[in-house]
Amino acid sequence: QVQLVESGGGPVQAGGSLRLSCAASTRTFSDYAMGWFRQAPGKERESVAAISRGGDTTYYADSVKGRFTISRDNAKNTVYLQMNSLKPEDTAVYYCAAKPGIWIMVASRYDYWGQGTQVTVSS
Repeated sequence: QVQLVESGGGPVQAGGSLRLSCAASTRTFSDYAMGWFRQAPGKERESVAAISRGGDTTYYADSVKGRFTISRDNAKNTVYLQMNSLKPEDTAVYYCAAKPGIWIMVASRYDYWGQGTQVTVSS
């Protein structure tokens, strides 16, 4: 069982930055690929970014490419999402998720989810 706790969300003005963190409670964090997903009101959950177990491979949705950066620190059991040049359309609840093995950007393939952290971008 892996517990995930996100932090770092909040209100921000358009063009601003936020860094989300997701702390995992597991002794084998490096066995898990990690992903960030988001869900806006009235919309389906969408993928944002993913990172491989060792951190050498990353994936970004087209909507965030060039603005967001996913990274991980396996020594700290933590994955991060640096969000720059935020836009109002980035407003959503952001979730981190973990799955053992190779990374994939399909939400249903992730076994463990955090409770989410709200990001609100005002224009």
